Amino acid sequence: MRLRHFSLRTEKAYLGWMRRFIHFHGRRHPREMGGPQVQAFLSHLATDRDVSASTQSQALQALLFLYRHVLQVELPWMDSVVRARRSRHLPVVLTPQEANCVISHLDGVSRLVAQLLYGCGLRLMEALALRIKDLQFERREIIVRGGKGGKDRVTMLPGALIIPLRQHLDQLHRWYLRERQQAAPGVSLPAGLRRKYPAAPLSWPWQFVFPSATVCNDPYGAGLVRHHLHPQTVQRAVKAAVARAGIGKPAGCHTFRHCFATHLLQNGYDIRTVQELLGHTDVRTTMIYTHVLNRGGLSVRSPLDVWSEADQPDHNAPA
Repeated sequence: MRLRHFSLRTEKAYLGWMRRFIHFHGRRHPREMGGPQVQAFLSHLATDRDVSASTQSQALQALLFLYRHVLQVELPWMDSVVRARRSRHLPVVLTPQEANCVISHLDGVSRLVAQLLYGCGLRLMEALALRIKDLQFERREIIVRGGKGGKDRVTMLPGALIIPLRQHLDQLHRWYLRERQQAAPGVSLPAGLRRKYPAAPLSWPWQFVFPSATVCNDPYGAGLVRHHLHPQTVQRAVKAAVARAGIGKPAGCHTFRHCFATHLLQNGYDIRTVQELLGHTDVRTTMIYTHVLNRGGLSVRSPLDVWSEADQPDHNAPA
C-alpha cells in the first residue's frame, strides 16, 4: 500500500477489513481460503450487519488487494454475493440562515474551519490539511492538495474570510517563532517530500493552518512530528453548535459542503462550475444537488393552492 501511495486512512481501513475477514473465518490464514470465503464474508456484511453499499464495496476492495497484490492469488468472479442495497437519500441541507446560525454558535479555530467548509465547499480533512502556502490571498484562491482520489484542485477564497484568516495567521506566526526558539519538532510530510525537502518541516510555508496542540509519532517513521488538528475536535464542536442553534436536522461538518453546492445552484451558477469547485470527477455526482432547483414535479402548482387562490375575494374589483 505504501508503494502505491495509499493514504494513511486507506491503509487503516484496508487492514481493518482484512482482520475482520480473518476473524470471521476462525483465524484461518487467507491463503487457505478463497472466493467462497470472501463471498460468505461480504454476504454476511449485507445480511447480518446491514452495512451500506459503499461499506461493502470498501471491504471487497480491501480483500481484492490482499489476494491480488499480497498473496498473488486471483479470486474468481463473485456473482453470488448478496449486495448491500445502495441508498438513495438526499443530502441534508441547511438554509443560508440556518448555516450561518450554526457558525455563529462556534468560536475560535472551529468557527474558522466551519466557515471554510461552507464558504469554499471543502471536505473536513481538506480544510484541516491546508498549509500556509496553499492560501493565495492575492488571487483569492485556495489550493486543495491531495483531495479525494489524490487530486489537486483550486477553489475560491471568500472575501469575508480574508481578514479572519490573516489575523489567525498572525497569531500562528508568533506561535511558530516560539516553537523554533524551543527547537520543537516540525510538521509531518509525506516521505517523498521529506527526503526531497529536508528543511520543509521547519519552514513557515509548510506549516499547517490548523496545527495540533501536541506532537505525536510519525506513522511513516520520521520520529516526533506535529500533525494538523484532529477532525473529532471540529466534529464535536459543530455537533454542539447545531444543538445550541436548535436545528432539528442531522447536520454535521459535511453538511456545510452540501450547503455550499446547493446554495450556489440556487443562486444560478451552472452545474459544471459547481462540479469543478467540489472536485467531482463525474457531473452525475454533482447532480444530486439539483433537487433544490424547483424543477420537475416540484415546479407543479398544487391544485389546493389553485383552488385557494381562486376562492379569495378580489379586493381590487369595483364595488
